[in-house]
Amino acid sequence: MKAIMQRTLGGPDVLETVEVETPRPGSGEVLVRVAATSINAADWKLRSGAVTKLGPPPFTLGFDLSGVVTEIGDGVTEFRPGDQVFGNVLSRAGAYAEYVVAPTEFLAPKPQVLDHVQAAALPTAVLTAWQALREVRSGQRVLVHAAAGGVGHLAVQIAKARGAYVIGTARAANHEFLRELGADELIDYTTTDFTTAVDNVDIVFDLVGGDYTQRSLRVLTPNGRVIDAQGEEPLTDPRYHRLWFVPSGADLRAVSELIGAGNLKGEIDRVLSLAEAAEAHRLSESGRVRGKIVLTAWDD
Repeated sequence: MKAIMQRTLGGPDVLETVEVETPRPGSGEVLVRVAATSINAADWKLRSGAVTKLGPPPFTLGFDLSGVVTEIGDGVTEFRPGDQVFGNVLSRAGAYAEYVVAPTEFLAPKPQVLDHVQAAALPTAVLTAWQALREVRSGQRVLVHAAAGGVGHLAVQIAKARGAYVIGTARAANHEFLRELGADELIDYTTTDFTTAVDNVDIVFDLVGGDYTQRSLRVLTPNGRVIDAQGEEPLTDPRYHRLWFVPSGADLRAVSELIGAGNLKGEIDRVLSLAEAAEAHRLSESGRVRGKIVLTAWDD
């Protein structure tokens, strides 16, 4: 089968198409023919060596997937060959390929209202947003940093579906897009310091990191929380929470209910082929992507 592999750390040009043996599913796993995958910031951080979770190369990147089950391992009862699924392969990566093995507990049936491209854009981003904000209560004030990004635009919709008053930081060019998704108030971070524009926030969902995290503590209510999905140096303030998302087919099923009800949709910036993985990484690293970049299989 074809796969995108890198043999060394570096820029996007280290990504190359190779032929490798098709994997076989073990106990509790299924083999999925990948129809589409998507780019997450973790992909290019791993490629460059900024994050070392996968160890040294060679390895194949890719966490999100949507596709069709072609083979099941021992003990699998949830899925059968021919089932259309979507999900995440966080522990091993490898979705930049024609086939990938995934644990069944990381997968869910693909929502019927989505095609594979739309479904592949969601898993990592939507699970991060859902696990951060699923306990939001009606009437709470929620501030989402980087609200137009791959995770942020989903967080806006989830918080709104939970009944929150939603505030977002984003470039002015993205404000109308975010209003259409339900944002109640928007701050152009290129011209305005958010700490001077908003206060009495119950939850800040920080998708920027750096000094944004510390500054976000200033706008909280006394019992508020900063949920940080980016920071490398966790804070000791009791109102601070570092979020590490967990792959979960059960959570994807809950998200699918929002999708089916018309309360959640993913924004796709553009669709490229896996053959264009290097270009997709360059675009993602630019920081100017609205929503997600999706990669389809070579023959699609």
